Amino acid sequence: MNTADDRQALRSRLRERRSALSPRERIAAAEALAQQLHALPDFLTDVRVAGYWAVDGELSLHALLPGLRERGQQYHLPVVHADRRLRFAAWSAGSAVAPNRYGIPEPQVDAQALLSPHKLDLVLVPLLGFDRRGGRLGYGGGWYDRSFAWLRERTEPADTLLVGIAHSVQELPEIAPAPWDVRLDYVATERELIACWPEETP
Repeated sequence: MNTADDRQALRSRLRERRSALSPRERIAAAEALAQQLHALPDFLTDVRVAGYWAVDGELSLHALLPGLRERGQQYHLPVVHADRRLRFAAWSAGSAVAPNRYGIPEPQVDAQALLSPHKLDLVLVPLLGFDRRGGRLGYGGGWYDRSFAWLRERTEPADTLLVGIAHSVQELPEIAPAPWDVRLDYVATERELIACWPEETP
């Protein structure tokens, strides 16, 4: 999957695969995800945790929010910026949101309250496909790859952990990396937590 056409065809197939999940399967997966993430100590202790507003069949994060709140962790959602990089805003259930240019709800906060990606401890990253080496196939916009580009050359987990979130049916045998791709540290599905660095264990 090295060409743009290959990747677009693969994205279409993965969307179909995800869309085929029943409502019952989606609800069960969202509940099971929390159990898998609890196997990652950083998820239970990191202060600034970022997630996403699930759209288009993405695995919902709603079951994670009560636990984060009880542990005193700060939950953030992405906000698109004019420089084509993400910023992140603190958000809690009931706080104001409005759709961005892509129709995805974003927190309504003052620009000065937004955090740069460098300020986050752990980021739950949406995706279309993943492999067990940390390869991620996104939606083609490059938002996460640009926003976390400083992590591209790391050879071990950094202070900011990237955790891909996916249904298990989104797994691929291998994703040929593009030069701009940023590797995931972990992938959490409804079935397991996958450490993408061979020497790392949750």
